[in-house]
Amino acid sequence: MQSWVALFIDQGKATTWLEWLAVVLGVAEVLLAKANKVWLYPTGIAATLLSIYLLVNAALYAECLLNGYYVVMSVYGWYYWIKKRNEPPVKVTYASRQEWVTTLLIVFAGWGLLYLALVNFTASTVPVWDAWVSSTAWAGMWLLARRKIENWILLNISNLFAIPLLYHKNLVMFAVLTLILFVVAIFGYIEWRRIIRNTDSPNSDKGLINSTFSLSGNTEAQHGV
Repeated sequence: MQSWVALFIDQGKATTWLEWLAVVLGVAEVLLAKANKVWLYPTGIAATLLSIYLLVNAALYAECLLNGYYVVMSVYGWYYWIKKRNEPPVKVTYASRQEWVTTLLIVFAGWGLLYLALVNFTASTVPVWDAWVSSTAWAGMWLLARRKIENWILLNISNLFAIPLLYHKNLVMFAVLTLILFVVAIFGYIEWRRIIRNTDSPNSDKGLINSTFSLSGNTEAQHGV
């Protein structure tokens, strides 16, 4: 415990402003996702680009690839949320059976492919671990882009394994950030479940639709469409 605290203090002292910025943006992104705000995407893109630069130096190659995937999925998700000018926003729902098949395919096929890539093309010392963290996060981001509540489950599986991995690589501030994201994701799941219950309620009417429309941040005035 003493060595952990000492490492945390040392890392805090050595943390650059770029790392702090990446951490702050990362926290802001997940808070915006919890609140069901579309602004999570531009915030997340900025945090992700910074993270790629920082993770390269830690030789967490699958994490770097994962962050590149985050950028692509964030652009897709941003577009998916706001693409319909005169229609209600994409609703928060549970994943269908077909979407679960796709999710599991992303997790396990991604895990295997990433592991092989790390073993054969990089000097990674944690290929199994690194690949698992990335593949589960890939699946979570895909579900998030489609506004499926199960995204929080997949992202927290990734977070649970990422925390000790980042600590192992002496990226203590990123480990702390991931711990914060883990806690916030729990509340995100609870909040999205409440949104689904309200949407499915027999009493949900035009007022509820307008409330959901505002919550998503997809109004024409906000996005200039």
